[in-house]
Amino acid sequence: MGKATGFLEIERQDRTYEAPEARVQNFREFVIPLGEDKLREQAARCMDCGVPYCHNGCPVNNQIPDWNDLVYEDDWQTALANLHSTNNFPEFTGRICPAPCEAACTLNIDDSPVTIKSIECAIIDKGWENGWIEAQPPTGKTGKSVAIVGAGPAGMAAAQQLARQGHDVHVYEKHAKAGGLLRYGIPDFKMEKHLIDRRVEQLETEGVTFHYNTNVGVDMQAKELAEKHDALIICGGSEVPRDLPVDGRNLDGVHFAMDFLPQQNRRVGQEPIGDSAPILAEDKHVIVIGGGDTGSDCIGTSFRQGALSVTQLEIMPMPPEKENKGLTWPDWPLKMRTSTSQEEGAIRDFSVMTTGIKGEDGRVTAITCTKVDETMQPIAGSEFELKADLILLAMGFIHPVHEGMLDELSLERDGRGNVAADTATYQTSDENVFACGDMRRGQSLVVWAIREGRQCAREVDLALMGETRLPR
Repeated sequence: MGKATGFLEIERQDRTYEAPEARVQNFREFVIPLGEDKLREQAARCMDCGVPYCHNGCPVNNQIPDWNDLVYEDDWQTALANLHSTNNFPEFTGRICPAPCEAACTLNIDDSPVTIKSIECAIIDKGWENGWIEAQPPTGKTGKSVAIVGAGPAGMAAAQQLARQGHDVHVYEKHAKAGGLLRYGIPDFKMEKHLIDRRVEQLETEGVTFHYNTNVGVDMQAKELAEKHDALIICGGSEVPRDLPVDGRNLDGVHFAMDFLPQQNRRVGQEPIGDSAPILAEDKHVIVIGGGDTGSDCIGTSFRQGALSVTQLEIMPMPPEKENKGLTWPDWPLKMRTSTSQEEGAIRDFSVMTTGIKGEDGRVTAITCTKVDETMQPIAGSEFELKADLILLAMGFIHPVHEGMLDELSLERDGRGNVAADTATYQTSDENVFACGDMRRGQSLVVWAIREGRQCAREVDLALMGETRLPR
């Protein structure tokens, strides 16, 4: 723990942000870090709580009290080593993880948890600034080769773990660069992409070979890839979006979020946006359907592109302002949250069902809606209409793409259409093919992807070598 009485003496203080009117002028990150002295103070608040529920709140089981104490003692380099022992990419999670660890913190009982996420981010950023992070190439080679399909956080984590064990690791990615949703879904104002680039460089130094612009199952046969390597890991993500089956859905100006967001990320990264027509929010009244993180990303991107207004519609009822701690702690609570993008001026409406989309000359002009009750049934007389020039569908993802690789491999699927594999072995119905990340568990968080990539790598190493030193 940190200072024994720190939680009694020191108030919670977290990172701040640039003002909305300033930050919407560009796509750069806008978080203002705490100074080193303030971070040590905040780390000192970590109390001797007996059972550190933050461990279980964190999907990768970060040893949070340990590195909080190390930061308090000003031993940042050891804190970095501890953090890396459970998390390959803390600079990713320190920026975009929703921090279930803080919800599980004992001090969250009175709404003042330790600023775990900010401390984690500070540790890894300090490590890069001081040159403490170096490639760890293997001391020898095993003679085994592993193919990984998908260069998102799960694939990158699995690749790093296996390459450091001496396996010959080849990562196949359908896009031009690695990162998956981190690069092509998460906006740059939440996480700049140079953070991914330096990790890719590290992985390449450690022996990982990346094959870009290679869509397995389309550009090359998946079975050929499986036969070429000793093991195959598939972690291509959950990419089939939930659609909106209403009249007017096919009007010009109605798009999936993941047709909109990647275009802007490519603009910032100076990549071609592809063959699709540009989707821009400039001078438009934007409607975002879906109240989750993807919807928030659409909001922030729309404001930075110059939208006239942004309205976010959510079919679920408005959650309570504050959770019942006695019922929810240390689990992730359902309560009202406002993202930084929503703070930038979005209008939010809850318990709203879209009933239709109107248009003129083939282009969207309005959206028709109705309020719903707690059973999701329309409330008579509550119908309304909103002006709309651009409608973005951000209602989540239902399962991975089946056409191509998965159909070719004929792997068993679970009831939701994901690749069937348990977390004991991560093996699919083909014992030489392993699955992890969103392709296996469904749409989830980056921290879960890293956990599954690490655990899957351990099981692959065990299957290939008969023993393993990789952590579970």
